[in-house]
Amino acid sequence: MKKRLGAVSLFIKETDKLLFFSCIAASLFGLLMVYSATRCDLAEGELFSRDFLIMLIAVVLGVGMCLVISYFNYEVFTRYWLFIGAVCIVALLLLFPFGSGPSSRPDARTWIRFGDLFSIQPSEFVKIGFIITFSVHLERLRDKLNRFWSVAQLGLHALIPTALVLLTGDMGSALVFLIIAVIMLFIGGVHWGYFLGGFALLCAAVPLVWTFVFSSIQKNRFLALIYPELYPNIIYQQQNGINAIGSGGITGQGLFQGAYTQAGTVPESQNDFIFTAIGEELGFIGCLAALGLLCLISVRLILIGRKSRERSTNLICCGMAAMIISQTVINVGMCLMLMPVIGITLPFFSAGGSSNLGVYLGIGLALSIYRHNCDQGAVNIRVYDSLKNVQ
Repeated sequence: MKKRLGAVSLFIKETDKLLFFSCIAASLFGLLMVYSATRCDLAEGELFSRDFLIMLIAVVLGVGMCLVISYFNYEVFTRYWLFIGAVCIVALLLLFPFGSGPSSRPDARTWIRFGDLFSIQPSEFVKIGFIITFSVHLERLRDKLNRFWSVAQLGLHALIPTALVLLTGDMGSALVFLIIAVIMLFIGGVHWGYFLGGFALLCAAVPLVWTFVFSSIQKNRFLALIYPELYPNIIYQQQNGINAIGSGGITGQGLFQGAYTQAGTVPESQNDFIFTAIGEELGFIGCLAALGLLCLISVRLILIGRKSRERSTNLICCGMAAMIISQTVINVGMCLMLMPVIGITLPFFSAGGSSNLGVYLGIGLALSIYRHNCDQGAVNIRVYDSLKNVQ
C-alpha cells in the first residue's frame, strides 16, 4: 500500500501542475459561462442544457484521458506516427459519405452523427494527430530540411489534411491547420525563402478556392463584413455580439444578468460566440481573465517544449501552443467583427464535446513530454519504474 501511495505521490510530483490546473481553471470558467449562455433555452423543470452536459462530460473524460496519456511515455505515440497519420486521413475521408453540418450550414460535412445520441467532429482530433506526425516528419528530415524535395514532402503533408478539411466546408479548421504547419516549419528551421514561395502559391490559389470550393454561405460571410447593409441576416450575429461585449464595460452587467446573453439574441453564444457572453456579463476584466488563462497555457506549453531534450518534442509543444493561440485569435476576431464567421471554438471555453476532448488529448501529450523528456531538477525517478516495483 505504501509503495502504491508512493507511486501516486511521484506521479503528482512529476506532473506540471501549473499547466494542468490552468487548463482545469479555464474549463471551469468555460462551463460557468456556457451554463449562463444556455439558461434562456432551458425548459421548465430543466436544470442544465444539453450543451452544458455534453461539455461537462467531455471535460471530465478529457481530464481523465489527459492523465492517462501523461502517464505513458510520449514515444508510444511518436513511434507510430505513420499509423496515426493514416487513421487521421481515413477519419477525414469518412466525412464525405457520412458527414453532415449544423442547421446553419447544410452545405458542410464536418460532423459524423450517431443518431440522436451524439456527434463527433473528426477535425478536432486530427489536429492533434497532425501535430504529432508533422513534428516527427520534420525531425526525420532534419539533416536535409532545406532541400527542395524535403520541403515539398512537408508541404504535401500539411496540404492533405488542410485540403480535406476545407473541402468538407470547415474553413476555420483548415486555417488553423495552415497556421500550425507554418509555425512548426518556422521553428523547425525551414529557410524563409520557402515561406515566400508558399505565400505566393497561396495567393494564387485564393481565386480558385473562392470560385470552386467556397459555398455561397461562406462567400456571403466574407462579403457581409465589407457590405453589412447588404447582408443583414448574416451580419446580425456579429453585430449583436459586439454590442453585447460593448455593453459589458469594465466590470460587466453581472453573471446571469447579460441582456443579450440571457435573451438569446446572440446565436451560438455558448459555442463560437462564448467570448461575447464573457464580455457582456464579466466585462473587460472577464475578457482579460479568459485571455490571460489561454496565454498562460500557451506560454507554459512553449516553455515545456524549450525544456525538452529533443527537437521533435519541442515541435509538438509549440504546435499545441500554435493551435490554441490561432484558435483564440480567430475566435476573438469573429466576435469583434474583424474576421468572418468561420466556425472556430474558443479553446477550453466553448461548448462542444470533440473540441474539449481534443485539446485535453494534446495537453496530456505535453504533460507526458514534461514527465519523460524534460529536466525537472531533483526529480529523476520515473513513475513508470515506480509502478513496476509495486508488483
